[in-house]
Amino acid sequence: QVQLEESGGGLVQAGGSLSLSCAGSGRTLTYDTMGWFRQAPGKEREFVATISWIGDRSYYSDFVKGRFTISRDNAKNTVYLQMNSLKPEDTAVYYCAARYKMGPSRSIPEYDFWGQGTQVTVSS
Repeated sequence: QVQLEESGGGLVQAGGSLSLSCAGSGRTLTYDTMGWFRQAPGKEREFVATISWIGDRSYYSDFVKGRFTISRDNAKNTVYLQMNSLKPEDTAVYYCAARYKMGPSRSIPEYDFWGQGTQVTVSS
């Protein structure tokens, strides 16, 4: 089992930046594909970004491509999501998730472990 804890959410004005972190505990995340997802009020959870075990491959949803960057530091057992040029429509609870010994995926059911989420609110 692995526990995931997100941090770094908050309130920011449109055009601003936030950096989210997802720290793993209980075991190493070295062999996990990691993903970031988000869920806005009244909407379904959706894919944001994913990164491979060693960080050599990453993929993004079209609505964050060019603005968000996913990265990882396996020595710190932590995954990051740098969010720039934020828009009000980016307002959501952001979740990180782990997929053990499998490749990057945009599919929610393919992730085994989830954090509790961190709120990101972008004001206009």
